Amino acid sequence: MNPYILSILLFGLGLGTMTTFASSHWLLAWMGLEINTLAIIPLMAQQHHPRAVEATTKYFLTQAAAAAMLLFASTTNAWLTGQWDIQQMTHPLPITMITLALSLKVGLAPLHAWLPEVLQGLDLTTGLILSTWQKLAPFSLLLQIQTSNSTMLILLGLTSTLVGGWGGLNQTQLRKILAYSSIAHLGWMILVMQFSPSLTLLALITYFIMTFSAFLVFKLNKATNINTLASSWAKMPAITSLTPLILLSLGGLPPLTGFLPKWLILQELTKQALPLTATLAALTALLSLYFYLRLCYAMTLTMSPNNLTGTAPWRLPSSQLTLPLATSTTMTIFLLPLAPAATALMAI
Repeated sequence: MNPYILSILLFGLGLGTMTTFASSHWLLAWMGLEINTLAIIPLMAQQHHPRAVEATTKYFLTQAAAAAMLLFASTTNAWLTGQWDIQQMTHPLPITMITLALSLKVGLAPLHAWLPEVLQGLDLTTGLILSTWQKLAPFSLLLQIQTSNSTMLILLGLTSTLVGGWGGLNQTQLRKILAYSSIAHLGWMILVMQFSPSLTLLALITYFIMTFSAFLVFKLNKATNINTLASSWAKMPAITSLTPLILLSLGGLPPLTGFLPKWLILQELTKQALPLTATLAALTALLSLYFYLRLCYAMTLTMSPNNLTGTAPWRLPSSQLTLPLATSTTMTIFLLPLAPAATALMAI
C-alpha cells in the first residue's frame, strides 16, 4: 500500500478513537466510531484476496448494524429523557440497547459470531489492530455509561468467557484461536466493569500487551496454523522457548503477567458477594488454558510435517523489528511483581 494512503488511514484510526474518547455527546461518539470503522476497511481489504474481501464485508455489515443500533438507542434516550450526554443515561431501555450495540462492536458473546470469521480472513498485522486498537473506543463508552442492569453484564461476561474457551478448543487456525482468546478476555473485563472500572482498564491493558506479543511472534514465524508452528524450533530457538510463556500468560497462569488481572477480578467478584460467578469464570479459564497448552505442545514437543503439502518454509532472515517484540514479551512475562503498585493505584 502507498505510504501516504497508509499514513492517512492510520491517522483516521487515531482520529476516530480520540474523537470518541473526547466526546460527551452521543452523536460525536457515534461519529468517532464511524471514522474508526471506515479507516480500517481499506487496511482489511488491501490483500485483494477473496477471503480478505469477504472478511471486510462481514466486518462492515456488523459494524454498520451496531452503529445504527447505537444511533437509534441514543436518539431514543434523547426522546425519553431530553439528554444527549453520555454520562446522563438514566432510562433502562436505551442503556440496554447501547450496551448490546457496543457488545456487538467489540465481539462479546452471544454477539461474537463475526469476530473469528473476520479475523481469519485478515493478515496478522491488520488482525492485531482489530484485536487491540479497535476495542478502545467502544470500551471507553461502556466504561462511561452507568448500567443499571448488572445481571445483563454478568451474563454477557460469563457467556463470553465460556464461548471464548469452548470455541477455541477444536481450532487449528491461529487467528481463530486468538479471536476466541479475545472473546474470553473481554468477558473477564465485562464481569468486573460495574464494580471496578479501573480493574477493567488494567485487564484491557494487560490483554493488549499479551496479544501484541502473540501476534508479533506468529508474524515473525509467518505462522497461520498449528502445523506451521512445529517448524519454528529449528528457525528461532530463542523465541520459540519464550513463546510458551507468552501463551501461558494469556491463559492466566502464575507467576506470569496474565495472572494479575484474573486474580484481582476473582478477588473483586468475591468481595461483591458473587462467589458463584467467580467460580464459573475460573472454571471457564481452564478451557482457554487447554488450547494455549495445545499451542505450546505443538511448538516445543512436535516435529514439523514433512509431506509435500506441509514442507518447512525457507529460513530467510525476517525484516521485522525485534525491539517491539522484546519489550512486549518482557512485559508479558515479568509484570506480576507490580501487583501491589496496581492495587494501590486502583484504590486511589
